[in-house]
Amino acid sequence: MRTRRGVSSQETQPFRLPGGMTPLISYTLTRMGRSEITDHDRDEIAAFIRQYWHSDVVMSRGRKFYPHQERGFLERRNERIVGLLTFHIDTEGMEILTHNAVLEGQRIGTSLMLDAIDKARHEGCTRLWLTTTNANLKALGFYQRLGFRMTAINIGAVDEARKVKSQIPETGEGGVPIHDEIVLELHVQPFLDEA
Repeated sequence: MRTRRGVSSQETQPFRLPGGMTPLISYTLTRMGRSEITDHDRDEIAAFIRQYWHSDVVMSRGRKFYPHQERGFLERRNERIVGLLTFHIDTEGMEILTHNAVLEGQRIGTSLMLDAIDKARHEGCTRLWLTTTNANLKALGFYQRLGFRMTAINIGAVDEARKVKSQIPETGEGGVPIHDEIVLELHVQPFLDEA
């Protein structure tokens, strides 16, 4: 298991996108203590998912996922989860299922995503993708600044998902009605020595 627990929170690294792409904005990342999800973490992650996603289930492209049973990274502060990213890898690549940072402005979400990109490359993936809703305006901007591109809009997909997961809200940021699923993708190159 790879961990970043031994890295001082005072050390910084410049932000880099895969494939030498230049980000639209500059970041200096502070690396924080982080670990990959283990079986020991799963009950606590399930509770975290229920708190922030209102169910054990997340929906993506008409499929049900149970994020606490998947792989990912978590960040703890004072024994409490403050950041979580879960993913599923298959022949299509890596799909980001959940991505939460409880503490805003500390770059936990960005750092988690960079760990996921790094993991995808180590696993030989060339494509990362995720879905979000038409009303998740902050997330749409965040992922595009990291180099993700919108590749599809699944009209009415959230309305259909709501039939399976009734906890999906009807409105999002600023009262925007939630109806559609937006797919965002990032293409990466696997590490040469591991592909």
